[in-house]
Amino acid sequence: MLHYLLNFLFPPRCAVCDGGLPVDASRRVCAPCFGAMEPLRPPLCGICGTELGAADEDERCAHCRAAPPAFDSARAITRYHSGTEGSSAVATLLQRHKYGLDQSLGRALAEYLDAAPTLNADSYDVVIPVPLHRSRLRWRGFNQAALLGAALARRLNRPLDVASLERVRFTPPQTARDRGQRRRNVRDAFAVRRPARIAGRRVLLVDDVMTTGATVDECARALRSAGARRIDVLTLARVL
Repeated sequence: MLHYLLNFLFPPRCAVCDGGLPVDASRRVCAPCFGAMEPLRPPLCGICGTELGAADEDERCAHCRAAPPAFDSARAITRYHSGTEGSSAVATLLQRHKYGLDQSLGRALAEYLDAAPTLNADSYDVVIPVPLHRSRLRWRGFNQAALLGAALARRLNRPLDVASLERVRFTPPQTARDRGQRRRNVRDAFAVRRPARIAGRRVLLVDDVMTTGATVDECARALRSAGARRIDVLTLARVL
């Protein structure tokens, strides 16, 4: 009743298009905006989850064949694209969330987890978000990957671990860097502070956006060094 009353006094609006929502709405993204989400088009690389070309006969992309990542598999919920012709809804929300410092949009972004590939909770022991460096965390006030990870951990009924994996070296933003530069930029940037909590465990690593996969790969290397048995990656969006 209180939820209905608050919505009546302060009519809810879609976090993407700012259109009106029903008074009894429990979601922050309207159906048309949610439905406009662009999933990745198969066939997908069996490891990193990027789209494969029609001519690809191998189940892995060229990058995964040349340099297999430390994680076992990666999947993304939607495409990420931005530009002068219009950004995707998820890209718009993420930019406002991260750079507009609007923590409240974390709930709207978490709603896109409804479209995540089917995840078997029994396949994982722990959910771990990609960590921010403490200086960036102080500036932003929250870790967007941790908010997504918390929502996912609740859905899977699995523990969320935000302490074991740490970003030990500050790294400049990856934007405008090529694949090689991204990999060098994050090299040795992560470490596991509590190896006993990782050894032998099956980890679901969570981040907001994956571009080349350099960041999640470096996280996976640290987790693998600490004895993680399996590491799968789930990101909200994938830049292609």
